[in-house]
Amino acid sequence: MNEALDTVRESLGEALRHRVAGPNGEQRMMQLMNPGAPRWFAEDRPIRRVHADASMFIGGLRALLVQSLHPLAMAGVAQHSDYRSDPWGRLQRTADFLATTSFGPADEAQRTIEVINRVHERVVGVASDGRPYSARDPHLLRWVHIVEIDSFLTAHQRFGEFPLDAMGCDEYVKDTALIARKLGVPAPPESSRALRDQISSYRSEIRGTRESRDAMRYLLFEPPLPPVARAAYSLLVAATISTLPRWSRPHLGLPYLPVAERFALQPLGDAITRVVRWAMPPRVTS
Repeated sequence: MNEALDTVRESLGEALRHRVAGPNGEQRMMQLMNPGAPRWFAEDRPIRRVHADASMFIGGLRALLVQSLHPLAMAGVAQHSDYRSDPWGRLQRTADFLATTSFGPADEAQRTIEVINRVHERVVGVASDGRPYSARDPHLLRWVHIVEIDSFLTAHQRFGEFPLDAMGCDEYVKDTALIARKLGVPAPPESSRALRDQISSYRSEIRGTRESRDAMRYLLFEPPLPPVARAAYSLLVAATISTLPRWSRPHLGLPYLPVAERFALQPLGDAITRVVRWAMPPRVTS
C-alpha cells in the first residue's frame, strides 16, 4: 500500500513539476540551489514561506483574473501575450521569475529582472477604447504588482499551511516591494494597509471588457487540459472564485454567494492545496 501511494505521489509530483517548471525544471532548480551564494531574502523571510506554498496555484489564478479588469493592462496581455497559444510556457516563465527572485542567487535574480524590463520595453500599443498603453507605465506596473501580491497573500492566508500573523503579512508586502522597485514600480506598498489602500485607489479604473471576459472564460472554463485533469482543475477554480474580492464579481460576471463559498468552495480549496502539498513538498534553497 505504501509503495502504491509513493508511486502515485511521485507520478503526480512529476506531472505538476513538468507543467509548472518545464522539461528542464530539475536542472533549473539545481542552478537556483547554488549553496553559499548571496540572496535577496534570508531563509526566514515571509516571501519565501508564501512563495513556497501550494496556495500559490490559487493565488496565481486569482491574480490573472483581477489584473484583467484594468482595460489597459488587459490590452497588453491580449495583444502581446501568448497565453492562448502557449499557456504552459507562460506559466513556466512566471514560475521561474518567482522562484529566481524569491529563492535564487542575487546575481541570477538581477539578470531575470533585467530580461523582464527589456521585454516590457517592447509591450506598447493601443487599447480597444483608443487609449495608448505601455508595459513600462509606472501606473500599470503598480496595478499588476499590487494585485499579484494581494492575491498571493490572500490565498496563503486562506489556504496556506502556515498562515502569517499581522506582522508577517506586513513583512511579506515589504519583501515584495524590493522586487517591485527593480521592475520600475514607484513607491510600492510596504504594509498590508498600504496594499489595500493602493488597490482601492484603482477601483474607479477597472471594468470588464471583451478581452477580460475572453480571458476569464479561457482560464476558468476552457483550460488546455486533458479531460482527466479537468476535475482537479475545477477544484482549483472553485477555490479561486471563493477568494475573489466582492467588488470584482460584477465585472467578471461571477455571483457572490458567501454561504456556498464558505461551506463548499473553501473546503475544496483546502483539499486541492493539501493534495498539491503532498505531491510537491517544498524544496527551498538555503
